[in-house]
Amino acid sequence: MKERTTWYSTRVERDVKLARWGSYGTPVLVFPTAGGDYEEIERFHLVGAVGELIDAGRVKVYSCDSVNGRVLLAQEGDAGRRTYLLNQFLEYVRWEVVPAIRADCESPEIEIITSGASIGAYNALAVLCRWPDVFRAAICMSGTYDLARFVEGPIDDNFRAASPLHFLPTLDEDGALLQRLRTRSVVLACGEGPNEDIGESWRVAHELGSRGIPNRVDSWGPDWPHDWQTWRHMLPQYLDEYL
Repeated sequence: MKERTTWYSTRVERDVKLARWGSYGTPVLVFPTAGGDYEEIERFHLVGAVGELIDAGRVKVYSCDSVNGRVLLAQEGDAGRRTYLLNQFLEYVRWEVVPAIRADCESPEIEIITSGASIGAYNALAVLCRWPDVFRAAICMSGTYDLARFVEGPIDDNFRAASPLHFLPTLDEDGALLQRLRTRSVVLACGEGPNEDIGESWRVAHELGSRGIPNRVDSWGPDWPHDWQTWRHMLPQYLDEYL
């Protein structure tokens, strides 16, 4: 069962879309890749790859447009505009997408698993780090985590707030946010085939581990490229682990 909804978001200043597959189960928010829309994961058969979990009522899968990824790829505005929208996209997810998912689940406090590939993995990690009271685990696949090269400008407050690599070192050791993050879980899965860079996953793992946040890097080896066939194998395996 598939449902779609559209609304205008003042946070990201454009129409946004959200899709859902399934009727019951744990909510899973899967972010698209950099240029992807809310139906990309269906077109590339990622929804089909987790079809058994959906049909069994174990998961409800949601996906939204990759607004921040499109902004970076299109080099929309100047560097300040891009970092502003990078952060605003995360705010939109927290304050618009999350309430929509919780309303659909008829549960105002239900926790969400988040996932994505490439820049989608960055988004999955970023929302978990910012709001561990909402997201309980992040399944990050073939992640691209350092987005500074796409901004092509100074590291400002918006970028620091949106980038886990820059945000995590600033957390207060005794603060409630870090304490809650230490009860969450992150898996950083990556192949080592064409176009993969597992070094980005190890860098994130170091930052997470240095703050006591549970995580692991899973190398899938040289036979797995940075592409959809890899992620179609990864996602059902890790979802089954976290459910």
